[in-house]
Amino acid sequence: VSLDLYFEGNNQEGSIAPNQWGEGRPSVAEMYGRFKAIADRPDVQVVLVGLHFDWNDDQFPEDWPPAENIHIYSSATEAEVGEWVDGLHCDGVGAGWPYGEPRNAPKPKEGFTVYTVFWD
Repeated sequence: VSLDLYFEGNNQEGSIAPNQWGEGRPSVAEMYGRFKAIADRPDVQVVLVGLHFDWNDDQFPEDWPPAENIHIYSSATEAEVGEWVDGLHCDGVGAGWPYGEPRNAPKPKEGFTVYTVFWD
């Protein structure tokens, strides 16, 4: 889903990287600001939020859908993208889709790679 759709109005700290909240991960609002700044870079096509596979499960009826990761389409290198997310207490950045490319995912422009920011 889009960055704005996921983060606007979201004040549930456990909705993304819940294991790192209180362990150094910035607030949801700060994360939104950081990813918004990344999305505004000229070498970034789009930033998307990957929802957890069980986001529609009955255990989350009142909660914000849980996110699994963030996808950054960029012409930058993996190391550069890793620098952009420094301080977000993530477990790393990797090229590609961790669970396979979703059929409705936008295609990256020529010269762009999909990078996934992930948390445990």
